[in-house]
This record gives sequence, C-alpha cells and structure tokens, in this order.
Amino acid sequence: MPDFGPSQVADLLGVSVDTVRRWCDEGRLKTVRSSGGHRSVDGADLARYLSEQSAAYEPESVMSQSARNRFTGIVTRVERDKLTAVVEIHSPPHRLVSLMTREAADELNLQPGDLATAAVKSTNVVVEIPIR
Repeated sequence: MPDFGPSQVADLLGVSVDTVRRWCDEGRLKTVRSSGGHRSVDGADLARYLSEQSAAYEPESVMSQSARNRFTGIVTRVERDKLTAVVEIHSPPHRLVSLMTREAADELNLQPGDLATAAVKSTNVVVEIPIR
C-alpha cells in the first residue's frame, strides 16, 4: 500500500497542508514519522478516513436523486454556440466539464461564478492508476 505525504494528501482532498497536519495532530488521520521526522499517511488509513466522512458539500436546495456522484462547485467557464454549451465546474480537487444543449444552459442562466452541482451518472467508468 502506498504512503502519502501531507502535501499529497492536501492535493487529493482539496485542503491546505496545514489542515492535513492539524488532522494528523488531532488523530483524525493516522501518520507515521520517518527517522527525519517527516509524516506519511498509509493509503489504507487514508481510504478508511475518507470512507468515514460525510458526503461533499451540497446546498440544501439541491433535490434528492439516485445519482451518488455529485460535485458541487463554482462554474468557471460557460461557452455557448448555436446548439450546445460547454460548462466547466471547479469542485476541488476536481474539474468537471459538461456538454449540454444551449437551451439547457440558457434556462439555468449559467454564468461563471455561479454555484452549481454536477450529478454524474454513468454506466462506464474508467479507472486508471499511476505507473509504478
């Protein structure tokens, strides 16, 4: 199982390194220190921590639905043409891009800076791992 340093954990979770260190000091994340005093978080412990966390932020105004992969964030780009619109949502640490009809984007009046939730429902999910 891989080990992750505080900066890697921070990048993965979309928080600051100081937040990760605080979570380690509070015992929320189990860490091991190297002989040089550097912290590392075991991948299995990180997975355990994440599975115990509540869902990501969702505004109360979002309706309930069956999709479990929901990412709430800030709209960073809206490009409209005659028939379609490309909408980008930044939901740290993720960036989601949606291709929708222009009519849908117009009905939602999507603009950069808006709060929006991307609900992802797919029968095909590709999983990749880094080369070791």
